[in-house]
Amino acid sequence: MSMSSSPSPTSSTPSSPPSSHPVPRRRRRTVRGTALALVGAAALATLGACAAAPEPPGPPPQQPASTAGLTREDVDAWLDGTVPDALEEGRIAGATVAVVHDGEIVTARGFGLADVAAGTPVDADRTLFRVGSVAKMVTATAVMQLVEDGEVDLDTDVARYTGLDLGFAHPVTLRHLLTHTPGLEERVAGLIGTADTPPDLRRSLVEAPPEQVYEPGTTPAYSNYGNALAGYVVEAVSGVPFEQYVAEHVLAPAGMTSSSFAQPLPADLADDVALGYATSDDAPVPFEMVGQAPAGALSATATDMARFMLAHLGHPTGGEQILSAQTRALMQQPALDAGTLGALADGDRMGLGWFDESRHGHRVVGHGGDTQVFHSHLQLWPDDDTGIYLSLSSTGTDSAAYLLREDLLTAFADRYFPADGTVTSTVDDATRAAHAQAVAGAYESTRGFVSTFLTAAGPLQPITATVVDGDRLRFSSGVFGLRPTVVEEVEPWVYQQVDGDRRLAVRTDDAGRVELLGFDSAMSLVPVTPARATTMPLLLGGTAVLLLTVLAWPVGALVRRVRGRRASVADDTRGPGAGAPAAPPGAAAARDRQVRRAHLLSRVAAVAAVLALAVWGYVLLAVLGLQPVPELVVRGAQLLTLIGALGVLAAGWRLVAEARARTGWVRVAAATVVLLAFVAVDVAANQANLLSPDVTY
Repeated sequence: MSMSSSPSPTSSTPSSPPSSHPVPRRRRRTVRGTALALVGAAALATLGACAAAPEPPGPPPQQPASTAGLTREDVDAWLDGTVPDALEEGRIAGATVAVVHDGEIVTARGFGLADVAAGTPVDADRTLFRVGSVAKMVTATAVMQLVEDGEVDLDTDVARYTGLDLGFAHPVTLRHLLTHTPGLEERVAGLIGTADTPPDLRRSLVEAPPEQVYEPGTTPAYSNYGNALAGYVVEAVSGVPFEQYVAEHVLAPAGMTSSSFAQPLPADLADDVALGYATSDDAPVPFEMVGQAPAGALSATATDMARFMLAHLGHPTGGEQILSAQTRALMQQPALDAGTLGALADGDRMGLGWFDESRHGHRVVGHGGDTQVFHSHLQLWPDDDTGIYLSLSSTGTDSAAYLLREDLLTAFADRYFPADGTVTSTVDDATRAAHAQAVAGAYESTRGFVSTFLTAAGPLQPITATVVDGDRLRFSSGVFGLRPTVVEEVEPWVYQQVDGDRRLAVRTDDAGRVELLGFDSAMSLVPVTPARATTMPLLLGGTAVLLLTVLAWPVGALVRRVRGRRASVADDTRGPGAGAPAAPPGAAAARDRQVRRAHLLSRVAAVAAVLALAVWGYVLLAVLGLQPVPELVVRGAQLLTLIGALGVLAAGWRLVAEARARTGWVRVAAATVVLLAFVAVDVAANQANLLSPDVTY
């Protein structure tokens, strides 16, 4: 194809130069078109390569069981032999760990530095870490106190308590909010920032509430907004700010005297908070302000988190129970059943705030948490009267913190609660193979964007399931951690991690087609539809063609100038008037003007489309990196997108004009390709909601 600019009138009319020239010119056009096509293919290949991230290393070998048991000496020896080297290798600034057992704090340790520049070591008793979403367990505790006191009901529409009209199609209850099943799409605007002004919880909930895209109770879809709404119920019912209620009714009774949801921290704690780093080689990030405090604003020491674990295991260190034994048990058991979850109820299910993280045949409940640079996790082993908490103050190189956190929890289980048996499958070989083929495919998370311009982020890097060993499934990273994982069917439509404990349940429709994959209690995956799967290829492919059109513009002008100079030199050599083309007839001249005008408009639209993609790329990276983006920038991207979308009209005019002017099949083919490129961009922009009047996210 040819993406060259319009040739001069003399080469597109009956008054062209003598017949000895057309064949060489066609060859030049064909070669130039082929070269541009190859450039386009290379560009798309480069984009694909950039999108593919290298897989993280495999998990470490299984830890041998401890012969000494859960003693301070043994736990400390294990931590000393594991954590310092991992911090150094992963370039993680600091870590803090606490372990409790049989009503006592077995150990609380600090590793690395709380302030790299100052050389301040982490002190488990004094250094506060940002615990991220582990704070949701404190929020759930506050909610359950109100439930226990009869002030709220788990199955009543929360609008009754908040007085907020958030526009949800279906009523949302506290049970839905604490199990991450209110059916809400994701929201990231204002989630984490660095502003000096304390966030306003109510305002954050009412300014841009997410759309309810699933029926409540049916679809696990982790929601920070939902947890924040549960926290606002505490504030509305108690009549005091959420942070104050939690400080007085949860933290103080639990003996957590060095912890706070306040943002910024009070003066007596502010100097003791660990600085957070992308890696230990980087400058520290400012104190992270969580826009919706109940979802993750807690700052706490390791010893305070140990006291929180003890309180939930029935051993309060502050002198009073924060919840009754019955309420604690209610929180730790599955809170939804097959009545709403369907077949997902056969997999891991959420309690009231707690994830089911059972391992090695032992009941385990827990919750992880991440800010931009802090990464934490807390697990309780209720039947074993044990708990472990850890937090890291850097993401580290190649996401080292995520891998270290996962490996430490696995090693703890292997060392102190080793597996005592293997799981056998109740499904026959043929059924396992058929089910594996049915599940194989591309998926995206229900914790995503549906109604906003971020909707394309879901299928941008899908989670894939491929069949291995005939009847097993290998999931790419994104299920059960960063590492790819292999699962096998142990019950009909229920899969368990090979060499692991995590479970995944499949919900199908009446025809046996996969509707939903439930995993990790509050997470689920939906198949990527063909339309969504084509969004990014259409957008990138169409824009690549238009980029070549833009680049061909100055190239074509340069070629015409060179040819004009050569022709001028030839005319000077042959004498005045020699070789000058005759003026085109009026009709031909009019057709040529139409061709040039159509070319110009299509090029302007192509420039706008290319710039739009560049701006959208910036917006996407900034938003998903939790950086604020001015609305004016998003509106500018939309304006460029609109101009690019209208390019389909100019490209259609150009195609008709080229055909009517009989400029040759190469130019008509080029015009056709450009038209198809604009169509592709228009379809993708529509599928990705890039022109939606609502630019909240």
